[in-house]
Amino acid sequence: MDEAFGFYYPDDLEAFQAHGAEIVSIDMIRDPQLPSIDGLFIGGGFPEVHAAALAANRSMRESIKTALEAGLPAYAECGGLMYLCQDLTWNGETHPMAGFFDAATVMQDRPQGRGHVRFRPSATALWPATGAEQKAHEFHYARLDHMAPLAFAREVTRGHGIDGRHDALVKANTQAGFFHLRNTAQSPWVADFFAFVRSVRR
Repeated sequence: MDEAFGFYYPDDLEAFQAHGAEIVSIDMIRDPQLPSIDGLFIGGGFPEVHAAALAANRSMRESIKTALEAGLPAYAECGGLMYLCQDLTWNGETHPMAGFFDAATVMQDRPQGRGHVRFRPSATALWPATGAEQKAHEFHYARLDHMAPLAFAREVTRGHGIDGRHDALVKANTQAGFFHLRNTAQSPWVADFFAFVRSVRR
């Protein structure tokens, strides 16, 4: 929760608390490293605007990469996905990011994905989604380039996602995509992710 990552639905965070989670705020720009946590959620925002400051916090970037590679459960949306890639290019400048996913983020002049989306979880999704088809939304000017072969958690039936057919990269215990989920009775993603975090902790 900082200038770079500020897009969170308050009722989604309240749903985490209702399931027994203690929310720990993290400042990716100023905190030197991750605190002791059981799971990480990086929401959307504008990491491109704060790319230099995010890159300057090398100890945080290295802390996150190390934790995720060691198996810390994590979920990231849009700006969070961008941060977990190798680097971020905008307005002719490229800055290193966390370097967890083998892909580069490049900002475009036009939206790459915008509007309501639908998807089905793939066999490689880290946690099962309730219902066959899920609804979400996307709005991003970013695209991913130079991607190594990676697993996807979602098969897109409406929208763009990462490549027009898939969304949400999967690696270790981390799932990160461009789609923004909203916790509802029809799509209780908070309960699904929380259960996944607890299963990994056990």
